[in-house]
This record gives sequence, C-alpha cells and structure tokens, in this order.
Amino acid sequence: MSNRLADAWHDLVVGGRCVGCRRPGGLLCPGCRADLPDRARPSPPSPAPAGLVPVFAAGAYDGTLKQLVIGLKEHQLLGLRRPLAGLLALSVLEAVAETGIGTGATVLVPVPSRRASVRERGLDSTAAITRGAAALLRRHGLDVRHHQLLRTRPGVADQAGLDSRQRQANLDGSITCPASGIRTLARTIPRATFIVCDDVITTGATAREAQRALESVGLGVTAITTVAATQRRSRVQTQETAM
Repeated sequence: MSNRLADAWHDLVVGGRCVGCRRPGGLLCPGCRADLPDRARPSPPSPAPAGLVPVFAAGAYDGTLKQLVIGLKEHQLLGLRRPLAGLLALSVLEAVAETGIGTGATVLVPVPSRRASVRERGLDSTAAITRGAAALLRRHGLDVRHHQLLRTRPGVADQAGLDSRQRQANLDGSITCPASGIRTLARTIPRATFIVCDDVITTGATAREAQRALESVGLGVTAITTVAATQRRSRVQTQETAM
C-alpha cells in the first residue's frame, strides 16, 4: 500500500488528525512538521553500556517525535515513514561529521525486530525508516547503503517494561550476524563503514548487542544513530515529581 493510500485509509476509518497536535487534517500538519528538529546531537544513554560507540539522535523521545515513532510502529501509519527517515538521516549526517568517517560506502544496519513482533504488526518499522534514510542520503549524493545484516535468536522477550539490568540479561547473545549476509556484503561493498540504526535508544542495551554482533564477525561499528533518545530521570527527580 502506498503512503497516499495508507493515509487515505487512515482518514476514512480513523479520522484524519495530526499525530503531533491532534488537529484535524493529515498525519503530520505543516506546523508540527516545521517544528521537527533540523539537526541531530550526541545522545548517549546514562549510564551507557561499556564499550558503546558514540550515539546520535534527532531529539528527545517526547512530544511529536514520540507520536511519530508510535504511529508507525504500533499503528502502521505508513505515511510517517518519510518524516522518520528524514530524522534518522539527520542522525547519520551528524555521526559522519562527528566521528570522521573516511572514504568508502557507509552501511546502515537496522537493529533487528523480533519475528513475532513483525508478524503481529505486519511491519518492521526500524528497517523501513533505515531503508528510507539511506535512500534519502543517496539522493543527496552520499554513498550510503542499507543492509539487514542482523537477526534475533528465538526466545528474546519484548523489552517494554524492563529495567536496564533486565534488558541486558534479555539481550545477551540475542543478536547474530549470519554468514550469508557477510558474503553478499563482501561481494558488493568490499570496504565499508558501519552504523547501527534504531528508532529509539533507551538504556543502550539493544544497540550495544547489535554492535557486539557486528564486531564479532569483524565489522567495525562507528556509531549508533536513532530518531529519538529517552530522557532518563534520576530517582531524586522522580520523587520530586511525585510530591
């Protein structure tokens, strides 16, 4: 289904409203679109997992950015792929600028989704926006590719509701990089730089596991790029808010 048909279906069945401000109209009104970030920034989790490469995000996982991610991932609003891909592309550009990536192709590798989640939702949203970001950057003259090199092992639980330690335990050894993907990559792109892509970074456990899986087969990861980063609050801030 094309973005236009998907949006038309949403307007007919759900009623057209902007995911950001909830005003009647398209999925993302001109005002909310204009307010989207125009550049990304370093956004490491705190505390960050040991050995995590630099992390970049277009903004905080809040407000319109949060609704964009949820709208695509949970509600399959396909018209949101383009703005999300644009935000991820900003993170890739910032990563390239900040880490000094050299010559050769840049390969964007999406964090893999659990197969059960993809079947249930009918969409791998992270792969979709990573593919879109690569296409957008190529149109601007950059040698950026997209390859789904990673897979999840069976038995990985949904991360929602897990704290940092539980996420780490759930993910240890959970992501692999099959040899078939490496062979294909070697034939098509003999020299490349690798960037791991995700929609949101929270504790960094998933990104670190994806980084480990790539590095375990000799592929060096330069950065983690995401649409948004959660803003973790200290226990003191949480207690003050509850008062």
